[in-house]
Amino acid sequence: MRKFVYLSLLIYAYNVSAQETDATNTSAFQLDDKGLNFSFNEGDYEFNINGFIQPSMSFEKTKGQESISKFNAKRTFFMVSGKAAKEKISFLIQTDFSLSQPLLDAWIAYQPYSWLTLTGGQKQSFLNNREMIYREDKLQFTDRSRVSQLYNRTGREFGLFIETKFGEKFGIAPQLAITSGDGRNSFGSDSRDSDLGGLKIGGRLDIYPLGYFTPNNDKYTADLAHEKTIKVLAGVAASKNKGVSNAVGEGHGDFLFYDTNGKTNLVDYSQVFSDILIKYKGFSFLAEYANASVSNINMTFIDETATTILAPQQISNYLVVGDSYSLQAGYVTTKGLSFDVRYENTQPEFKTNNNSLLPDANSFTFGITKYVKQNNIKIQAALTTVDYNIGESATLGEIVVQIGF
Repeated sequence: MRKFVYLSLLIYAYNVSAQETDATNTSAFQLDDKGLNFSFNEGDYEFNINGFIQPSMSFEKTKGQESISKFNAKRTFFMVSGKAAKEKISFLIQTDFSLSQPLLDAWIAYQPYSWLTLTGGQKQSFLNNREMIYREDKLQFTDRSRVSQLYNRTGREFGLFIETKFGEKFGIAPQLAITSGDGRNSFGSDSRDSDLGGLKIGGRLDIYPLGYFTPNNDKYTADLAHEKTIKVLAGVAASKNKGVSNAVGEGHGDFLFYDTNGKTNLVDYSQVFSDILIKYKGFSFLAEYANASVSNINMTFIDETATTILAPQQISNYLVVGDSYSLQAGYVTTKGLSFDVRYENTQPEFKTNNNSLLPDANSFTFGITKYVKQNNIKIQAALTTVDYNIGESATLGEIVVQIGF
């Protein structure tokens, strides 16, 4: 009888322990940004595994040339993230295995207050235009705009990022970043491939004059949340990169300049972006302006012997310099069908230089998207025409299927 009582008590204690464990530790899988989520100690600690894939079909036809067709995995993202609520720490490791160098993000963040976040590591920078702040699975079209692609590469940088957010009915979000100035993987592939130039310092100021968007609805252009009242997000970002050797300052060693003594003398590169995003009942409008310029260019030579001086307009052969803007609008129905249009104009600083990395061109894009499960499962199609001032033209078409997990 005594053994039976002991056994009953053990079974009871086990059941109580199991119930408490079930209540404090949970696991779940959803087709959203959390994916496979493990929660411990009543949410004090979380660990997430998620990602997305984008199979695509595309074609490109340039006037006077044969068309090019492709079928590939446009993007294959895999992410691991987590947070410790009491310690106010979070982290993210994000990769894209469609790239030869797959590591995109690797950072750890500390949030001592609800209005302040400090992040160190490799991160998608907020110093770029608005669309470049959005992750690749949250784009309104099948691909980023030409403005985004010409002034940026992946948009990731290595450094320290400070983000703040204040207000409710009138929101303001000042942000500051100090980075290596060489983009991602800034320290090269080995110890002999050292960083070049100095640091990149910049900031962004975002203003929400009519209050903040529905949670997470400011993380992409389309108005999937169908804002009940008009919401506006206006921002400006500026940065200066001390000594660049990459076309947009996201790399190093692509070219070198020298002074009269044959020593390396890299020019400084500045970027300024301004943008405004408006959303209301499924309608969205995004306008972006971009400007890039150089300084510290006097008495700069393109050879180590200092015999060939860099002519002013030659700098556009090496760096993206000039002004551009992009206008895009769209409407998402309550059933998840979206119709979107985009117009872009790029103006190089030296229009007479046909070798400029920033072309003198106009482009139109028309897109259709079917959101099956919000932004996690969607089918997108887009057609773009580009007209260059030199008389050439190109047509690009693409269909992308996205599945997030």
